[in-house]
Amino acid sequence: QINLSVIRQYVNYLVTEQNVKNVFVNGTTGEGLSLSIQERKQLAEEWMCQGKDKLDHVIIHVGALSLPECQELARHAAAIGAGGIAVLAPFFFKSLNKDELVAFLQKVASEAPAVPFYYYHIPHLTGVKIRVEELLDGIKAQIPTFQGVKFSDTDLLDLAQCINKNETGQFEFLYGVDEQLLGALAVGANGAVGSTYNYLGRQTNLMLQAFAKADLALAQKYQFLTGEFLNFVIKLGFGVAQTKAVMTFVSGIPMGPPRLPLVDASNEFIVKAKAKLDSIVWPDGD
Repeated sequence: QINLSVIRQYVNYLVTEQNVKNVFVNGTTGEGLSLSIQERKQLAEEWMCQGKDKLDHVIIHVGALSLPECQELARHAAAIGAGGIAVLAPFFFKSLNKDELVAFLQKVASEAPAVPFYYYHIPHLTGVKIRVEELLDGIKAQIPTFQGVKFSDTDLLDLAQCINKNETGQFEFLYGVDEQLLGALAVGANGAVGSTYNYLGRQTNLMLQAFAKADLALAQKYQFLTGEFLNFVIKLGFGVAQTKAVMTFVSGIPMGPPRLPLVDASNEFIVKAKAKLDSIVWPDGD
């Protein structure tokens, strides 16, 4: 079951301990697609309530397999004052080409006509491999609120082509593969959405600062150490359930088990992951 009571503590932790002031609600790590529509609304409302005057931006993921459900969630997000909405491509009955996908996205975005709209590109989970570069052509004319992309793919060529087309800077590209963030920044990504920022947000912000100051050597140290941890836990089996376990032992906030069909992280994983994370010496001495 969802636990609304920890969200206040969660918000305070992100802001004060991780220097994270922007959140993406009901996405992959939040198991949004395993939740009922009512649960997703309750979570969105609680994040908006607890984040008031603390968070800068709250983007709510409203994607679902059913268009009417997406539209209902989009209207709800608009009603509660969300800073943005995001939608992934439906992944059972799939869009076969750009025009079909844009038509679906447009039907959702039009239900929240004053809210910035993001396409959530995560092809390894949706199986929809329409290149974002292709998707962008003419999209603003069909979706006036189109703001950018949550780009959760390793194809940096596609990302680079998108950014090359974005000469006026009207779109934002938020990168979603945490272990490759520095590479994405180098080709022009201007933000990131990812699960590790729950517990490595402060270190990632320091990496962003180093990159902004053109201190590539320092930025690389942060990226390499994040990668060292992720490379270790991926070999153990690392997914949403394991992320919840890591976040629990780092923050002290009980993130709870995942919902079936996912199963909880093993004690063996927790012991090994904690030992590995504790062994890492970050450039700031932490």
